[in-house]
Amino acid sequence: LRAIDSLQLTATHKVATPADWQHGDDVIIVPSVSDDEAWTLFPDGWQTIKPYLRKVADPTKP
Repeated sequence: LRAIDSLQLTATHKVATPADWQHGDDVIIVPSVSDDEAWTLFPDGWQTIKPYLRKVADPTKP
């Protein structure tokens, strides 16, 4: 079920999930999304670990 949840999440949002991802865990903003677009998609912000690695809260989490 976790794999299906991950596929559905990544199909509807511009994020990727790490290998050990559980529903509700933080996700990764895909590198093809610019910072300007990311601010539109994730107005609450994100954590930048590396310039190509930005972590954000699960967008489906209430």
